[in-house]
Amino acid sequence: MDLLLILTYAAICWTIFKIFRIPVNQWTLATAVLGGIFLISALLLLMSYNHPYSGDGRIYFTSAPVIPVVGGQVVEVPVTPNAPLKKGDILFRIDPRPYQFSVDQKKAALAEAEQSVLQLKAAMDAANAAVTGAEASRDRSLQAFEKFQQSNENAKSSGRGAVFSELEVENRRGIYLTSEATVDTARAQAVQAKLAYESEINGTNPTVARLQAELNNAQYELDQTVVRAPSDGYVTQVFLRPGMMANPLPLRPVMVFIDSQDRMLAAAFIQNSLQRVRVGDEAEVSFKAVPGKIFKARVGEVIDVMAQGQLQPSGALIDPQSPERVSPGQTLARIELLESTEDYQLPGGVVADVAVYTHHWHHVAVLRKVLLRMSSWMNYVFLEH
Repeated sequence: MDLLLILTYAAICWTIFKIFRIPVNQWTLATAVLGGIFLISALLLLMSYNHPYSGDGRIYFTSAPVIPVVGGQVVEVPVTPNAPLKKGDILFRIDPRPYQFSVDQKKAALAEAEQSVLQLKAAMDAANAAVTGAEASRDRSLQAFEKFQQSNENAKSSGRGAVFSELEVENRRGIYLTSEATVDTARAQAVQAKLAYESEINGTNPTVARLQAELNNAQYELDQTVVRAPSDGYVTQVFLRPGMMANPLPLRPVMVFIDSQDRMLAAAFIQNSLQRVRVGDEAEVSFKAVPGKIFKARVGEVIDVMAQGQLQPSGALIDPQSPERVSPGQTLARIELLESTEDYQLPGGVVADVAVYTHHWHHVAVLRKVLLRMSSWMNYVFLEH
């Protein structure tokens, strides 16, 4: 754009010198050069502040490194490089046998635990039955003891001698107390069996719950042996082959996945150029890959952060003189195209010239449009012919 202004001014000066037959000497040349410097500088300042222009527009895209969740030997790579993929399409497969063995082992352990739960229920029922039997035995012992004791008391009240000896009565009393202790023991065992059977986590036996969780994890790892496309897109740089090892650690991608939908056209502007830019302002885009064509667009968003100001956790203090912070940095603005680009081959990363037309200084905006079209036309002439 700057070169276009200089060339245009030089052409105008040459024309004026020829038409008006102005002599070429040190005074006329100095006047023309100084006038051009002031005129072009003023135009550049006005256009830069009121109608920003960027020669660093670019289509940005997301590339996702493909790293498997589980490790193992690759047995199949059915994907074709740079071929369109749908979400869920298979990228490659890892040998599933070790993970299938783990799933089978967890299933067997879970079945054994579920069988143990049934055994715990049977043990609880047996303990409850033992309590019932112990209580019945205690009641019989109590009745016998009370019968012996009552018979002796009746005999004494009628003046007769004791029917049973004191030793027999004490023996009956001891049998009763032993039965009472047996009942307490049976009840404690029944409570223990009940706790073992009814101990639950979310309605499930703890052992069964643990083994079920381990089975789910083993099944998840088995499912991850089939690596699928995370979204619509394609993979590039496919150097993976069957027989190679693919491991999650260290983090070494085995493929690069490109999301075909996640794209953004953004232009980098110097900081003072965006002071009057607002969302919705008219813009025009000229891709170097499509010379001679101007696309209508608008400002979709002004990204309010720059790379030069970012901070990340580290063991070093902030160094204002570090290379990444010495330059003032540029601000990105997201540009929304209002025309379809389906008829053109515009791969991610292509560059473009972007001009934004604010509501100030309309005549400067007209000049900017003229210059943008001249730039696009020159690209067409030099690139196509």
